[in-house]
Amino acid sequence: MNSQPRIKVLLAEDEENLGTLLEQFLAGRGHAVTVVRDGRAALQALRAEAFDVALLDIVMPEMDGLEVLRNVREDPTPPEVIIITGNGTIETAITAMKLGAYDYLAKPYRMAEIDVLVRRAWEKKALAKENALLQSRLSRIADDGEILTNYAPMHAVLSLVERVARSDSPVLICGESGTGKELVARAIHRLSTRAEGTLVDINCAAISDNLLESELFGHEKGAFTGALSRKAGLFELAAGGTLFMDEIGELDPKLQGKLLRALETRSFFRVGGTQKVEVDVRIVAATNKDLERAVAENGFRSDLYYRINTISITLPPLRDRVVDIPLLTEHFLRRYGGANPPRLTDEAIEALQGYRWPGNIRELRNVIERAVLLANDGVITVQDLPLTGGPRAGGAAANGGHGGPEMNGSGPLSLADVERRHIEGVLRQANWHQGKAATMLGISTKTLYRKIREYGFSRPR
Repeated sequence: MNSQPRIKVLLAEDEENLGTLLEQFLAGRGHAVTVVRDGRAALQALRAEAFDVALLDIVMPEMDGLEVLRNVREDPTPPEVIIITGNGTIETAITAMKLGAYDYLAKPYRMAEIDVLVRRAWEKKALAKENALLQSRLSRIADDGEILTNYAPMHAVLSLVERVARSDSPVLICGESGTGKELVARAIHRLSTRAEGTLVDINCAAISDNLLESELFGHEKGAFTGALSRKAGLFELAAGGTLFMDEIGELDPKLQGKLLRALETRSFFRVGGTQKVEVDVRIVAATNKDLERAVAENGFRSDLYYRINTISITLPPLRDRVVDIPLLTEHFLRRYGGANPPRLTDEAIEALQGYRWPGNIRELRNVIERAVLLANDGVITVQDLPLTGGPRAGGAAANGGHGGPEMNGSGPLSLADVERRHIEGVLRQANWHQGKAATMLGISTKTLYRKIREYGFSRPR
């Protein structure tokens, strides 16, 4: 009994002997039981405490069971209600079910029947709660899935993502750890014709080589010690959808060969199996390694590299996206700071822009999350930022929006200087076509015109 869930039950029964008997039985089955003798007391108990299941007798003093049910059904988290009566009719049962009762039970009843109903009602409530939790997580994932940028080369990346998403060709996403490779993979799946299918992901570096083959391709019963039944692999689970293979550069050479064959033939054998499994899966791979160099050094199969590299997307590191640091910082402040997020001092913003960010956007997110917790009076100072390294050693030149000098002679550039240099570079790249430049910057032409006047830009002759 100790392994069974402890279900909180409210029992509203005006017949004292029957109520006591039922209380003892349910308590003996491991439930936490609260007993009341009339309808008004039942309603007060339900409003004062969260119950999983309520057993309500229809005929009670003060308020009948159906009236209690009417009052609690609009509550945010109502219990599952089981109506009990000694003189039930079909009309009463229909009324109870229309009001949202889980079930209806007429006296006399067997005690075991009550226990079964309580457990089933609890399972329904637990499933509803789990579903709400999953929906919440999915909504957060959807929110996290937005790729925020004002950096012109990143806009070009997103434009490429939109174009390649419509095909079924394999995609290889390259970039340092923390640059957002998984977000891009999710965007590719979301914008593809496979969006209704499943996106299955696996980190090839997080699973040992002897288990990875089984994870990818599944296994048959008895294929190895502990294989007590057939298991479908991730390829099968992703059928009709997308398989995202993160850190593909860490694949064992033997698995590289099996993966290549699966991609070429769209089929494979489970571990220990003799029956060919055919699947329709799109592969999106990601790596933070230089796979070309790994191929040259015989660390990665060249034929597999060319197979997964049909379309290549390279993500810039955060140190090249200085213009995006204020935008991303504001996003993370809203996420972790709630309705009234703290603000950063000018010195804190300069420190963020002057830092090299070896962990890229993931590190920025963690820094802001910690800073929100340490902020005093809604203000984040330099001392609240756990920046472990020194400022960047230098930066890319401000040519055509490809970043900008992050340091001047006296220290980090101000936010206004970074914005000015970025806009100036994009204007040059667009040959001073203000409509095109505004699109690249992600702002309106009216805002761009105001910025041109504000910074005193003049069109070159």
